[in-house]
Amino acid sequence: MTERDPGVVRPLTHADLPVLDRFERELFGAGAWSRAALAEELEGPGRWYVGVQDAATGALVGYAGLWFDGVDAQVMTIGTTTGHQRRGVGAVLLATLLGRAREVGAAHVYLEVRVDNDPALRLYERAGFARMGRRRGYYQPEDIDAWTMSLALGAPGADDDKELSA
Repeated sequence: MTERDPGVVRPLTHADLPVLDRFERELFGAGAWSRAALAEELEGPGRWYVGVQDAATGALVGYAGLWFDGVDAQVMTIGTTTGHQRRGVGAVLLATLLGRAREVGAAHVYLEVRVDNDPALRLYERAGFARMGRRRGYYQPEDIDAWTMSLALGAPGADDDKELSA
């Protein structure tokens, strides 16, 4: 995997649960989703989860999920393994989620992000997301605030994609 080749995007399946469970705990600590919650997300109505697989090793190095409620989409999570951060994996995942949101006809995409997660904030702002407001104590049990962010999507196929890089 290089700067220009962050890997191969593929759908996630239940076979990925052990790896996703490990990533969750490594990346999100006390606030990590349980294996049961991850399993529910993978099969939940309106949910769509993808991962990035390292082209050379085949190892899963990042994952992301989107929920579409029939009108708007919500980025549920984006995670990149520590050793693969700042290599474009997050940008590829976000671009893939935004492409899916456009494909299903979402009017807007929303997300929450920790107020202290500067790399993620830069990624989302480069993609055109704007801060809407602050949610006090959103991330538990750490009691960390979140920014709620939104992105209005153009018509399907509109040329409003931003160049994303991590």
